[in-house]
Amino acid sequence: MGVATSQKISAYYDQYRETEITFTKDILKILGVDPRQIYIKCNGSQWPCIINSTSFQNSRIIIGTKGGAYAQITQKDAPPVSLRFCFIEPENQLLSFFVTSHVTDITPYMNSKELAVVTLTYNQRPPDDLIEKIGMLLEANANSIRRREERIIMSDETKRKLGLEKEETIVFIENIPRRCIIRDLSFSGTKILIVGLAQFLMQKEADLRLSFEDSPEILSLKGSIVNVATIEGRKDIVFANIKFNEQTVPLAYKIHINNFLTAVRKKQLSAAEQLAAQKKEIADKMKSAAGTQTPAAAKETTATATDNAAAAPAETAPAKPAAENTQTQQTETAAQPAPAQQPAESAK
Repeated sequence: MGVATSQKISAYYDQYRETEITFTKDILKILGVDPRQIYIKCNGSQWPCIINSTSFQNSRIIIGTKGGAYAQITQKDAPPVSLRFCFIEPENQLLSFFVTSHVTDITPYMNSKELAVVTLTYNQRPPDDLIEKIGMLLEANANSIRRREERIIMSDETKRKLGLEKEETIVFIENIPRRCIIRDLSFSGTKILIVGLAQFLMQKEADLRLSFEDSPEILSLKGSIVNVATIEGRKDIVFANIKFNEQTVPLAYKIHINNFLTAVRKKQLSAAEQLAAQKKEIADKMKSAAGTQTPAAAKETTATATDNAAAAPAETAPAKPAAENTQTQQTETAAQPAPAQQPAESAK
């Protein structure tokens, strides 16, 4: 996980302050939560608990009704409770911290008399580490809807930034493994190059397998082939567009796509800000020069500065690599056909 800036963390907090996230098995794995080291601390004692969900304002935990923790927090004037979070970072380093809270609600867990769900409301804004981790997941889920059709065209550069091990992979079509080459990726689908006949691929169930460098796990992206386009002169090689089943797209995949798209967007905004600053600097110089010269000289200086300003963006704007220009495109949906003029040799 990248290190978020304080500005980004504040944006996460403001935007997702009240959004609650449930700790499913998938989310626990993505975040690296160590459930064995989650516990609450009260009156100098500590007890293990199960963390059920959290937001940036409160958490819900599950505890036994016959234990010491329940006896402490159900008192009339219950003391403050500290909830301990624990995450396993890269290279097996532990990241842990306490969040001071107070009990605001206690209800039976699924009508059980032995378990209770306790709502802990935070006394203050939680640590930045928690905001960053939870905010990253919430942003990925939000962008998977808002930016679902933005495509990442495959190249050596985009593959490196995505952390994708290789473009060549396996796709299971009707449970039969087939080799393919990835041409683009998005939140909602992918375009692949594959050997086959169009009439035998259309509307077939597909399961694309992807491997990323930061995880040994192979991700499974299930969907169906919604469009097939042949290549001129090669009827046995086609482009196939796969639309993913949105309900089954792995969270880890969403995070990789989101990290790439936000990084590209940030770079574009930075370039635009630099260009705006350059234009402002030129305008300030024009204004200053006009105020200190005679009217005739000021008119001449202004005309010269105007000409320079017109040429400045082309001369000073940061060069953008050709690969970057095609990394993200809000083009046709995954259901649209791919251009047929790409070389057939890439299917080797």
